[in-house]
This record gives sequence, C-alpha cells and structure tokens, in this order.
Amino acid sequence: MAGHSKWANIQHRKGRQDKLRAKVFSKMSKEITVAAKMGDPDPDKNPRLRLAIKEAKSVSVPKDVIDRAIKKSQGGDSEDYEEIRYEGYGPNGVAVIVEAMTDNRNRTASVVRSTFTKNGGNLGETGSVGFMFDRKGEIVYPAAIGDADTVMMAAIEAGAEDVESTEDGHVIWCADTDLNEVSTALEAELGESDATRLVWKPTVTTEMDLESMQKLMKLIDALEDDDDVQRVTANFEASDAVMDQLGDE
Repeated sequence: MAGHSKWANIQHRKGRQDKLRAKVFSKMSKEITVAAKMGDPDPDKNPRLRLAIKEAKSVSVPKDVIDRAIKKSQGGDSEDYEEIRYEGYGPNGVAVIVEAMTDNRNRTASVVRSTFTKNGGNLGETGSVGFMFDRKGEIVYPAAIGDADTVMMAAIEAGAEDVESTEDGHVIWCADTDLNEVSTALEAELGESDATRLVWKPTVTTEMDLESMQKLMKLIDALEDDDDVQRVTANFEASDAVMDQLGDE
C-alpha cells in the first residue's frame, strides 16, 4: 500500500522503533485500556480489545503490560480518553490523517495544529482529506507462510477483499467491519499473523521526491512524538530510489 508499508519499512531501517519503544508501549496500553473500558475486559467477547492486544503483541509489548492495561480499565481511576481524528496537508500537498486519544481536546488540537504549521503543513477541517482514504482491515503475514496462490485462496475463503503479495510478505485487505471475522478465519488456516489492524488506505496518492519525503518524515516524526497521537497515515507514493536514499540517512 502506498505510504503505509513503505513508511513502516523506513521506521524499521532507521532504527526509530527502538528509540520509540517506551512510547509505542504507552500508546498500545492506552488503546487496550480504552477498548476494555468501552466493552468487555475479556478479549474473546470484545473484538476491539482482541485486535488491540494482537497489535500490541506484534510490536513485542510484554504480557504484564497488556494485563496491567486491561486491569486499569476496570479501576475507577482510569482517565476518560476521547478519540479524535485530525486531517491536514503536509509538504507537497500530501494528505495526512492523525488519530489521537486524549483527555484534553484543547491541548491536543493546539499541539497538532502547531506541529503541522512548524513542519510545512496545515491542519484542515475534519473531512478535508478523509475522502482520499478508505477505512480498511489490514492483515499482514510473512512471505514464508506460503506462495501468493495459497494465501489468495485462504483470503477468499475467509471473506477478504484483496491480497498484495511481494517478496516481503502478504498484505490481506478486508472491510473494516469484517476484520475480526476475517482475521480469525485466516488464523485457523495460516496461523498467527504478523499484524492485524484497522488502517486508512489511500485511494489516491501524491508522488514525493527526496526533499518532499524528508520534510514529510520530519512532520510525521514530530506528530508521533506527541503522547496523545496514536497513529499517523499519509497518502504518499515514492520511488524505490527515493526510499533507498531515505533509508541510508
């Protein structure tokens, strides 16, 4: 997918994931606490919690951190978080969606707005870029799980919409409302996935050169450094040559 998997690759290659480990754990814990508070603390009875735990495990969040986050949701002292989506434009007119979870809407809006402004972008109204994305379920498997035909057949049986197979692995797409059902069916057939999550999938993309990508990464890094921001998605497209240059920095 344009933007999404490539961005994950850059993060991985830059070693940024290690630096952000504590922050990532904190964001995952927050998602687990909110999911457990909104529904049932038993993941078998709460699809959103089940997916949150799965995503946390995919980035190696320890079991005791996950258990603590669920327990926190049942205590009276857990904060009331509100989920907010911000939409805006980054360098070169690239569309950016910022998903946040906050206990102070004004603080988060102010930080997100100034981060866009300081990094060559501008925050728009809700809906200003959302029409360029579809809300989808994304299930990722390693290449070793099987060839493209095997995975395609399993995905069709499970009720998925599409599969993208490359030498890096298989990305299976489904309707956002079908994610729990499709991922459960795939697990029975292919085993545990590397990642299962809801994402914003671009329907149109913006081509980026090296300079634009450097500016965009600066914006996304700054947004992700904010504790209230859960995830950032951009609809960029860049050539392998540009991505390789970024990876070497």
